[in-house]
Amino acid sequence: MEIKSRPASDGKYYPDLETFIDLAMDVINKKKIADRVVIQTFDTRALHILHRKYPQYALSYLIDAKEKRSVDELIKSLGFIPAALSPHYSIVTDNMIKDCRKRGMRIIPWTVNDLDEMKRLKAMGVDGIISDYSDLFAQL
Repeated sequence: MEIKSRPASDGKYYPDLETFIDLAMDVINKKKIADRVVIQTFDTRALHILHRKYPQYALSYLIDAKEKRSVDELIKSLGFIPAALSPHYSIVTDNMIKDCRKRGMRIIPWTVNDLDEMKRLKAMGVDGIISDYSDLFAQL
């Protein structure tokens, strides 16, 4: 599940960020799906709230294609190690995968909608793939 938030939208398209997260967690808890959910977001503010208030949940840090920082730098700036790193598929490298493994993180790139790209990433050893086209997975 992705928490889609950014400072400019706080209180406009959703309540304050902490309330928004609490509402999302309430749904997950009521549906009893916590053991099957990874919560992902680009918003480090949301990751910090989730890590502080809901440490039992698996978190994934979404990384934009323009990101130039190393895994070390990303984790240092975040201040904790999430369960997964989810970079844009175009910036995934063998070193990025190795760096995630060293920290015990999974690496799950997004949004891969091309079968050849899925095959390439699978061969590299990613832990999962985020896609808009789940039917492509049958061809892997």
